[in-house]
Amino acid sequence: MMAISIRENCWVGGQWVGRPELPVINPATGEEIAKVPDVGSKGATEAVASGANALEGWRSTTASVRSSILRGWFDLIGRHRDELARLLTTEQGKPLAEARVEIDYAASFVELYAEEAKRIYGEIIPSPRADCRIMVTRHPVGVVAAITPWNFPAAMVTRKVAPALAAGCTVVLKPAPDTPLTALALAELADEAGLPPGVLNVVTGNAVAIGEVLTSDPLVRLLTFTGSTAVGKQLMRQCAGTVKKVGLELGGNAPFIVFDDADLDAAAVGLMASKFRNSGQTCISANRIFVHAAVHDAFMGKLIELVNALCVGNGLDPVVDQGPLINNGAVEKVERHVADALRQGGVLVTGGKRHKLGGNFFEPTIIAAAHDKMLLAGEETFGPVAAIFKFDNEKVVCDMANKTDSGLAAYIYTSDLGRIARLADALEFGMVGVNTGAISTAVAPFGGVKESGIGREGSRHGIEEFTEIKYLNICISPGI
Repeated sequence: MMAISIRENCWVGGQWVGRPELPVINPATGEEIAKVPDVGSKGATEAVASGANALEGWRSTTASVRSSILRGWFDLIGRHRDELARLLTTEQGKPLAEARVEIDYAASFVELYAEEAKRIYGEIIPSPRADCRIMVTRHPVGVVAAITPWNFPAAMVTRKVAPALAAGCTVVLKPAPDTPLTALALAELADEAGLPPGVLNVVTGNAVAIGEVLTSDPLVRLLTFTGSTAVGKQLMRQCAGTVKKVGLELGGNAPFIVFDDADLDAAAVGLMASKFRNSGQTCISANRIFVHAAVHDAFMGKLIELVNALCVGNGLDPVVDQGPLINNGAVEKVERHVADALRQGGVLVTGGKRHKLGGNFFEPTIIAAAHDKMLLAGEETFGPVAAIFKFDNEKVVCDMANKTDSGLAAYIYTSDLGRIARLADALEFGMVGVNTGAISTAVAPFGGVKESGIGREGSRHGIEEFTEIKYLNICISPGI
C-alpha cells in the first residue's frame, strides 16, 4: 500500500501538472506546508476539455464497473484514514479526532454511491394510447464542475464527486485555496482505485479566473458549489449564460431552541456538538440559541461548565478539542460580531477575545441577552461564539427562528410530541434535528430552503441531481 504524499501539482487527464506557486498555510502555526499551482483560465479550460474527452467512455461504462471502482476508492480511503486525517488537520486546523470522523464521513459517501450507482432506475408510465409505451430513463448530465469549501475539505469533495461519478459524469473539482491538499490526496487514491484518466480532474488557483471558465464553458453542464450565499448567487448568475444546472449548498443561520420541558443535560451536550464542532465553522452550526426563560439559568450553568472545559490548541495535539479558525479574516469577523453584541447590550459570560495562543485562535465564547438587532443574529458568525436569546412562548420563538433569509438547519429540544409535530411543519428549514445536535449522515438528504441553496446532497436524492430525465414515447404496430 502506497503512502499518502503531499502533492504540489494539479491532477488533469491522469497526469500531475502545473508549477507550485500558491502557499498552503497551517492555520495553527502559520507555517507553509506546501505550494500548489495557479492554473488560471487556460488550465481550467484544459481540465474541462479533459473531462469532456473522458465523458463518453465513462458514461458508457456499466453501473457495476463504476460501482466496483468507487468501492475500491472507499477501501483505499479507509486504509489511509490516519494519514488523510493528519493531512486534513495540518491544512485546516480541526482537532485530529474530528478529522478522523470527517474522513469516515467522506468515505461513507463513496460507499453509499458505490451502491447507488446500480440503482439509477427509470420508470414505465401507463400510456393513454393502447399502441404506445411510455418509458422514462435517467442519463448522466455530463461534465460537472464542483467547487468545495475549506471547512470540510474531504467530506464536501466526496459528497459531490462520488454521486457524480456514480451517475456516469466526469468532474472538474476546484477545492478551496486554503485546503487543496486533502482533495489532491483523494484524487491520488481514486487513480489508484482504477478511475480512468480525465474522469476526475482537480485544479487549483485564482477563484475568479477558474470560476469564470467553469460557469461559462458550454461543455460544463452542471455546477455544484458549497460556500457563502453571496458567492453562490454570483455563480448562479454566471451560469445563466449557458443555462447550466446548478446545485448550491449555501449559508445557514441555524436556530437551536431549548424548551422548558427539555432534557437540559442532553440539550447542553447537543449544543456543544452543533456549536463548537470545527470551532463553529460549519454551515449547520447553531447560530442563534433560544432558551426558555424558565430554564435559562439552569441551562446556562451547564453550558458554561462545558465551554470552560474546552481545550484550545493545535489540532495535532491529542488533548485538544478546539482548534484555530481558518485564517485571520475569520478571526476578525468573530471579533466584529462580539464587539457589536456587547455594544448593543449583550452580556459576556465567558471568552470574548483572541486566545492567549495568538494567531488564529479565539476563546470559546458565550454571550447572553442576545437580540435580533445584533450582527450575530442576522449573519453566520462561523466561529466559537454561542449567542443566547431568551423566550417564553412557542409561537414567538418559532417566528424568531424563521426571521432569516437562510433556511438550512434548525434544532429543537423538547419532550412534547405535539410541539415536535407543530414545529416540524412550521420551521422554514430544510433539515430539523429533534433532541440532537448532530444531523449529518450520508444516507439523508442535505440541503436547505430560501437562500440556503438549491438541490440536495447525500442519500439517493443526491445522485438524481447529476442526471437528466429522458422521456421515450414508443408507438408499436398492432401486430397479430
